[in-house]
Amino acid sequence: MPSPRKVVYEWAILAVACVLPSVVTLAYYVVAPQSGASPEFVQGVYAVAKGVQFALPIVWVFAVCREPLQWTRWNPRGVGIGVAFGMAFGAAIWFGYQLLSSQTAIFVDVAERVRAKVADVGLDHPTKFVAVGVFYTLLHSLLEEYYWRWFVFGRMRFLMPLAAAISVSALAFMAHHVLLLGLFFGWASPLTWLFSLSVMTGGAFWAWLYYRSGNLYAPWFSHAFIDSALFTVGYKLTFG
Repeated sequence: MPSPRKVVYEWAILAVACVLPSVVTLAYYVVAPQSGASPEFVQGVYAVAKGVQFALPIVWVFAVCREPLQWTRWNPRGVGIGVAFGMAFGAAIWFGYQLLSSQTAIFVDVAERVRAKVADVGLDHPTKFVAVGVFYTLLHSLLEEYYWRWFVFGRMRFLMPLAAAISVSALAFMAHHVLLLGLFFGWASPLTWLFSLSVMTGGAFWAWLYYRSGNLYAPWFSHAFIDSALFTVGYKLTFG
């Protein structure tokens, strides 16, 4: 049983972990581009901020709490349902794009915002965009699962009931996505909030899947399918 002081520290670091990705998103997508900085500087800000974010769990668990870090061996448990969820969600994203793209008044404005933001961060060349898309699909999805499911949800479930841990971690996971969606679709758009709820649903499902499967492979593969669909849509919006 952890001491009351340890519990307070654990809550404090989890609060920081929940808020930090939103701070990173604001720095990368809003503050740095609006400062007039070059795309290279903006990308540097992103790399440093993301490095701090993904280092936080290791520093806390290994360096502060002195707990061992272990990578779970390959375990196929839960992978099938995870992949099925990812493929279904990815297909919904693609068909939703096909449906909305026919609504010219809505989608032209969104496409312009996407192209402007892509240019702000220096990804306005197909090769760069594809490279970043591959990185996000294969590696960043794993890093997010390590951060949100292994660390945030994994620590929360020892501090609160399981359903509460799933819900709180999913809401925190949604928060920085709300900022991105608001930039692209506008804060008053129903699409911003519909897609935000979809992100929360994915976060809750992956937390549950991680809990049931006992490994990150299942939520990672599921997450990767959805990221690949998102970047495919992003490529179509940016380059036609």
